[in-house]
Order: sequence, then structure tokens, then C-alpha cells
Amino acid sequence: MVPPVTPWLDGLLPVTGLSPAQAKVFDAVRSDHQFASFADVAAIASRVGVDNSTVVRCAQTLGFRGWPALQHEVRARYLATLSNEQTLDAHPAGEESVLQQSVRRDIRNLEQTLETVDEDVLDAAVKTLAEARRILVLATGSLSAPATVLAHLGATMGYDITHEPRGGAHLAAAVNGLGPDDALVVLNVWRPMRDLLAAVRAARSIGCPVIVMTDMYSGALAAAADHVLVLSSEGVSFFQSTTAATSITYALLAGLEAARPELTRPAIRRIQQLWDDLGTYAD
Repeated sequence: MVPPVTPWLDGLLPVTGLSPAQAKVFDAVRSDHQFASFADVAAIASRVGVDNSTVVRCAQTLGFRGWPALQHEVRARYLATLSNEQTLDAHPAGEESVLQQSVRRDIRNLEQTLETVDEDVLDAAVKTLAEARRILVLATGSLSAPATVLAHLGATMGYDITHEPRGGAHLAAAVNGLGPDDALVVLNVWRPMRDLLAAVRAARSIGCPVIVMTDMYSGALAAAADHVLVLSSEGVSFFQSTTAATSITYALLAGLEAARPELTRPAIRRIQQLWDDLGTYAD
């Protein structure tokens, strides 16, 4: 289901309400999701005739650390309401080359992800993975790329970790093998996928801890997970970018290597020897 923006915003309102100035900010966001998705603090403040600090305080009153975090959620939900073709229209061609547009967009994605990922949550996710008997990673489509990296390099370090990129019966069989001593990692941005949401709920029902990488703080997947890593995934065309997801993946892997050196160091040495024995590399 496409995440609706307005009902979600209304649900953020505190029981005590907002100050008159903050209410102006809220009404501006509520009435023009597209503007709120792309405007900075100064633009929002100018539109409603308040100072920049009022915009920040409004976001904090709604439960966010500041305007960038609130805007990230509004933007993710707004873009998720668009069709692929409408997403193209939301990213009109500019004067920059496609290379410049793409790289600059991903630089912004990474900068925003530094703001949205809670380092304490990431550390807790690493601890959960390091202590798990087995790790199952679920992702489909383009997000299979960072999921494959996580599973491949995790296995290289000696962890029992696999990636299931398929849905249906294949996904059911993989999730059916999970237990409370295992861990599930799910990557999903834009619109929540029914198969993945069902898998998360099934894992939670048996006490298996769940880590989710997603682009929404309060989406259905985030609500069902133990640890939520919120990233920016906006692309320059109709597709989502996997750059920030890949960066978080590398952070998890670095944490896993450091968490259990007694496992990872011997495994890395063994695979180095296997490469040599198999003549894997031409040099």
C-alpha cells in the first residue's frame, strides 16, 4: 500500500497541540507535500512568515530531531505516492550532466543518511548480528546488490550468512528455517513489499531479531523491526539509489569484523589461502 502523507502527518500532532507559529509550519507541510519535500528551512520559514528556529522546533515537537529528519520522512512518503513516470517528472533534467546529477544526488543521500542513521542503533544491530547463530538477508530487485555484498563478505569473514533474493516459496522456506538464535536483515525502500513485511512479522513471532534498512522512520517495516537503519535512497530518475544502503552495509561489515576477531581473522586468512590454492586471481 502506498504510504499516505496527510493522515500520517495528522497522527504526529501532539495532544497539547502546536504553538500558533508552529501550526503555520505544519499547515504549510500538510498542504503542499511536494514543496515540503524539497524546501530547506529558510524556504519553509519564508513561506509562512516565521523564523528558521520555529521550523526546527515544529519538527522537534512532532517527534523528530530537526527539519532534515522530518523532511526526509515527508519526502520519502511523497515520492512513494508517485508512479514511475511521475517520479521522472519530479526530477526534471537540469543543466548538469547525468554524471554530475547522479554523483551529487548520491553525495546528498550519504550526507542525509549520516543524519538519519542512529549510531547507537547501528551498534546494536552489529551486536545482534555478531551474536546470531545464522543470518538471513532478504532483498529483491536493485537492493539485492547491497544484500549480496553483505552476505558475501559476511561469509568471507566466517559468519553463517545467506541472501535470499526470491519471493514466494523460496522466501517462505528460508524464513521457516529461522529460530530465536538467528537474525533477519531486510532491505526495502520506496514502497513496502508484502512478502518482506510478512517475513519480518513471521520472524518476530518466533523471537528472531529483525534489522531493517529502509527510507522511512515509521513505515510498516520499521514498526515491525527491532533495529531500524533509516537511509536516503532518492535517485535522479525513476529508480531508487542503492548507494546509501551499500554504505550502511559496509559499516555493518566493518562492525562485524571488529566484533569477533577470533572468528573473522582466521576466516580471512583461510580464504586468502583458498584463493592461492585455487589460482583465483591471474596475478
